[in-house]
Amino acid sequence: MNNALGNRVMITRLPAASQPAWKQELGQAITDPEVLLHVLDLDRSLLPAARRAADIFGLRVPRGFVARMRPGDPHDPLLKQVLPLADEMIDTPGFTADPVGDQAAEVARGVLKKYAGRVLLVASGACAVNCRYCFRREYPYRGHLAATGEWADAIAAVVSDPSVTEVILSGGDPLTLPNTQLARLTAGLRQAPHLARLRIHTRMPVVLPERVDAEFCLWLESLPWPVTVVLHANHPREIDEGVVRACRRMRGAGATLLNQSVLLKGVNDNADVLAALSESLFSAGVLPYYVHMLDPVTGAAHFHVPEQRARQLMEALETRLPGYLMPRLVREIHGASSKTVIAPGSGNVT
Repeated sequence: MNNALGNRVMITRLPAASQPAWKQELGQAITDPEVLLHVLDLDRSLLPAARRAADIFGLRVPRGFVARMRPGDPHDPLLKQVLPLADEMIDTPGFTADPVGDQAAEVARGVLKKYAGRVLLVASGACAVNCRYCFRREYPYRGHLAATGEWADAIAAVVSDPSVTEVILSGGDPLTLPNTQLARLTAGLRQAPHLARLRIHTRMPVVLPERVDAEFCLWLESLPWPVTVVLHANHPREIDEGVVRACRRMRGAGATLLNQSVLLKGVNDNADVLAALSESLFSAGVLPYYVHMLDPVTGAAHFHVPEQRARQLMEALETRLPGYLMPRLVREIHGASSKTVIAPGSGNVT
């Protein structure tokens, strides 16, 4: 078994007739580098390195997301986020398997507590897309999932800790789970009277907008807490009409929508691109929230943007955008009590 399969939890496939539409789309995602190169009419010379890198961390990308890429362009900014490369196999000092200290923060199975008042549930080890820069690309999901045992450990951890006012669903991607399983979690969390907010971190509505179906929206509407959905889009071309419709549905179900991006060399390290991303997000009803400095995870050093360059980009962005469209440039530091703001402004935020 290769390392990618060992870390990621496999997506269970049911007979197509019994699956919702989004599950069928997910099941048809491209997982073979040769297929991806063929669909995009790319040079087959990229294949040997792509296969070797995919043996370490598997390829997965929905066909609808691939359709937003430019055929024949190996430098397409959406493609660069998902195509396995030889660069991933270069050992770079300072880039590690657990760059933000997730494992040290686990207080119960799949429950991470880093910041006061909040816990993060590693809800799923599966994603609709395997982003090559993912800071959890080497996370040991097996044995460390909050959803194990019908969420029993996770619910007990929240209910027993009155300091927890917010639960954050993350992963992997929590929306790879069926709506019924999400509903079981939130039914259990109702036992915690101190819980005031629910947050969902997900890339699914961006790469597979079909996931935001009627049943999911009914679940959102049923929740007793204010819900914030934090999306993950890095480039304006990721925001197509399907994504806009999904965002409108979630807003209609009462969710507040924010976006966080990762600053990536060759993808969005350009003030024009970042400005267009903020504008596209706002048109879809999403407020820009964070631009993250790259977490130094093994295999992702080729995406690194130096801090000085990042600051220059944010200064340029401030001259083009109103304040409410300005994301904060932040870094997560292992052991810090909050994310650290680099620009605009200074200090820490929660």
